[in-house]
Amino acid sequence: MLEIGPGLGTLTIKLAEKSKKVIAVEKDHVLVKILNKELRKNNIDNVEIIQGDILKIINSKQLPGNSYNKVVGSLPFYLTSPFIRQLIETPENRPLQMTLVIQKEVAQRICAWPPGMSLLAVSVQFYARPKIVSYISKKSFWPSPKVNSAIIQITKINVNKKINSREFFKIVRAGFSRPRKLLISNLSKNLSLDKIKVESWLCKNNIQPDQRAETLNVEDWIKLIKNLKIK
Repeated sequence: MLEIGPGLGTLTIKLAEKSKKVIAVEKDHVLVKILNKELRKNNIDNVEIIQGDILKIINSKQLPGNSYNKVVGSLPFYLTSPFIRQLIETPENRPLQMTLVIQKEVAQRICAWPPGMSLLAVSVQFYARPKIVSYISKKSFWPSPKVNSAIIQITKINVNKKINSREFFKIVRAGFSRPRKLLISNLSKNLSLDKIKVESWLCKNNIQPDQRAETLNVEDWIKLIKNLKIK
């Protein structure tokens, strides 16, 4: 189990009772000292504490590959998107499941369906299946944050090996480059393709040229990548 931001260790202790091993990553050195004390007090010896920034730790490969299969934690807004993508896009970092507490609005964006899709939603849903388990009021925390939170669970994490992810996201980013513009305009401009060719390409896949990127689901984007080779 990999826990992000264990803080005072309330959840860490419960996880340690259920897991063979817990790797707890905490950035605050003061909280690391408190956590060590709590673990000793409760006679817990299957928790490894790593002090530092989780993204830097992952990028520098300080965590050995396949050292965990589940991830839990409470993530600040700025960390949510890069953290999730870093784990699910990199084979050696990829867990079987993630259960995270994140900002309510971000959770809703990740789990969105057409016509409310976003680049973030497509990025996560290409690799995995996210769902919101429940919502948490900001009043449940101390000190109380300014926003409400949600518990999100991400499962079925894998890679579609039949799809070139680099080409897939090149098309997706082109489609979302100007969210309020039509697909035909965005794809033509950002992929340097003739609008007539783009219109034919879209229609061939039962997508109307006057649709916007937010109306397409992951399967729609996969159909598009299968019908056009981007150089």
